[in-house]
Amino acid sequence: MGVLWRVLYLVWWKPKMLEMQLKRQGLPGNKYRLMMGDMKDEKKSFKEAWSRPMELTHRIAARVIPYDHQMAQTHGKISFKWKGTTPRVNIWNPEMLKEILLNKSGHIIKPQVNPLIKLLTMGVSTLEGEEWAQRRKLINPAFHMEKLKAMVPAFRISCIDLVKRWENLVSAEGSCELDVWPEFQSLTGDVISRTAFGSSFEEGKQIFELQKEQAVLVIEAARSIYLPGFRFLPTAKNKRRMFIDSEIKRML
Repeated sequence: MGVLWRVLYLVWWKPKMLEMQLKRQGLPGNKYRLMMGDMKDEKKSFKEAWSRPMELTHRIAARVIPYDHQMAQTHGKISFKWKGTTPRVNIWNPEMLKEILLNKSGHIIKPQVNPLIKLLTMGVSTLEGEEWAQRRKLINPAFHMEKLKAMVPAFRISCIDLVKRWENLVSAEGSCELDVWPEFQSLTGDVISRTAFGSSFEEGKQIFELQKEQAVLVIEAARSIYLPGFRFLPTAKNKRRMFIDSEIKRML
């Protein structure tokens, strides 16, 4: 009986109480739906957005975060949605975002992430407190202007290689059709590998390709409800995630 009550509390009572509290504070949002929340609608919006050609404008929100964009159009610049049984507040007001990000009181903390996401990142986007401060201190020097200027020769080599490859693709008529998206992905990996790994940049490119595959697998997991212990089940995708993680650690 105790277990049944605990399950009922987690999947219904607690979410409904949180919904009431958010609405009392004046936040508009969708009604809670058992277990799934808005995840089915969010998945559908992604599918629809990616099925259409992208507009040739800088208005990319409708493409990158279509459901959040739809929420902003429907409920305004501050609203909430449901990620499974957890409400998430969406804020599109720049001044309020600035206030939140500059908050030093410690009241505003990052949400807990799906454990599978930790296979891809454990950087400043997910860390808190002293760990966050130490990691931020470590990476700051890499973005100083003088450091970036020193990377220009590596950028130049990668760009020259790219242009030469394109020249070789051009037909005898002097033209060809080229999908630049994978080309620029390759350029990004090449640049990162040269600047981070130097003479071992070929190995760095392998790491970049593995990270790219891991990102696809992790994002897929992040868009679904995480069941405790699921990452330990020997499914094909879980095995692949763990293999990639161990390969990257071995190569580093």
